[in-house]
Amino acid sequence: MRVLAASRLHSSCRERDKVIISLRRCLSSLKFLIVFVALTYALYQLFGMIGAWITPVDHYRIPEGHAVKAFQPSDKARTGEMMGDRLRFFYWYGE
Repeated sequence: MRVLAASRLHSSCRERDKVIISLRRCLSSLKFLIVFVALTYALYQLFGMIGAWITPVDHYRIPEGHAVKAFQPSDKARTGEMMGDRLRFFYWYGE
């Protein structure tokens, strides 16, 4: 009787230690991964389209109407104006 009880205990331990891979669980995880990647890619493309819509076509075009360019390239650096003076002017007037 003791031998029979010990063999039953040993066999139940073997059955419990088996690794069971559920096909339904694997397919569910794969489906979740595919949907996640697809939605991430769609969101990435959407942000790219919004960024292209917001960004002006030509950053360096001549302004229209009463607008003026904020930076005018000049030859003052060649005539003796130092970069420190330009920076001081920028901080002094806030322009």
